[in-house]
Amino acid sequence: MTAPGKKGLTRRHFIVTASALFSPPVAGPLLADTWPSEAQKSAWDAEVTPPFFDLETSNPWGLDPRFLPQRVEARAGLVPGNIHVDAIARYLYHIEEGGTAMRYGVAIARGNLYEPGTYTIRRKVRWPHWTPTRSMIERDPELYADVEDGMEPGPDNPLGARALYLYVGDRDTYLRIHGSPEPRS
Repeated sequence: MTAPGKKGLTRRHFIVTASALFSPPVAGPLLADTWPSEAQKSAWDAEVTPPFFDLETSNPWGLDPRFLPQRVEARAGLVPGNIHVDAIARYLYHIEEGGTAMRYGVAIARGNLYEPGTYTIRRKVRWPHWTPTRSMIERDPELYADVEDGMEPGPDNPLGARALYLYVGDRDTYLRIHGSPEPRS
């Protein structure tokens, strides 16, 4: 939940803040009863965007500066357009043309949940639904019991405003790059 007076993240800063996260949040495709309209999505975007937010100059969440977006030199051999994650340093790099990358601080799934490898983004969702995996419910039933059947999109949804779904071939890894209503997470 977002504290009163605090705002979450929008698509503009989904991958441009420390809230781009890797986690295994979805048990399977959620067969949603509802999908938000474009007007609802736009209203949520406006709701979670801090006033006067500017990617280059603002830090409305008070994050450690090392987690803020920064253009850096890309490591040789990385392909423009790809996303590279350094799980040890906790950075996500969006590789750009000309040998540069935008670096974003990220959180990585707890414990041994992160699965290193090379993935394909096979699904991108603006204001996604979310369902905890069976293993998440087993690990922490009190936390997830109320949402075990899934959660509709919106500003309080743990996936935030955007989610990228990572696959190996046709297999969903249940790893996601996503926003969060809790930027300090």
